[in-house]
Amino acid sequence: MRSSRIPVVKDRRQQKTRDLLHRALAALIREKPYDSISVKEILDRADVGKSTFYTHYRDKDELLVSAIHDLLASVQSDRTPSPAKRSERMLGFSLPIFEHIDHHRRTGDAGIGAKDRARLHDHLREVLAELIAEDVAKGLPGTRNPASRIPPRLLVEYLSSTFVLVLNWWVESRNPLPPSDVNDVFRALALPTLATVGL
Repeated sequence: MRSSRIPVVKDRRQQKTRDLLHRALAALIREKPYDSISVKEILDRADVGKSTFYTHYRDKDELLVSAIHDLLASVQSDRTPSPAKRSERMLGFSLPIFEHIDHHRRTGDAGIGAKDRARLHDHLREVLAELIAEDVAKGLPGTRNPASRIPPRLLVEYLSSTFVLVLNWWVESRNPLPPSDVNDVFRALALPTLATVGL
């Protein structure tokens, strides 16, 4: 029994360290350009040692990707229950992310420059592509309409890029649409494509 508890404690400690680093990076991104943030500044803000940082991450870009993964993991727990259509489950990440962004917009916590926002959204697109690719791989083998099938990799890129395109339009235009309406815009673009391939 004892040995099975040690990894849990270790995982909790590691998760706490990751959380501290994620929060430190997020705070610094709101204060200054991403390119000017050093790993040392992140460590000082998080009160984490250099060797501990490099145990988990190669650099601040990998830390940023890890933070996006954590955000999506928390979103995953709130995704549409399994009885829903596969397409509904595949796009279940979208509304919680729009709501997350909206929260930061409303609290005046979105003071990020255009260049940094583009970098953040590009990383988000890559992480979403990984997430969507898993669902596409599970869903496409059961489809029965090969004539209308879009190549899986293209489908993944279309869905992840379309989400980020809608997100950029919403944020950069300072559009007042609430998250649910922006989500409807994304779904109006994504769902017909998923229907075309039988998802």
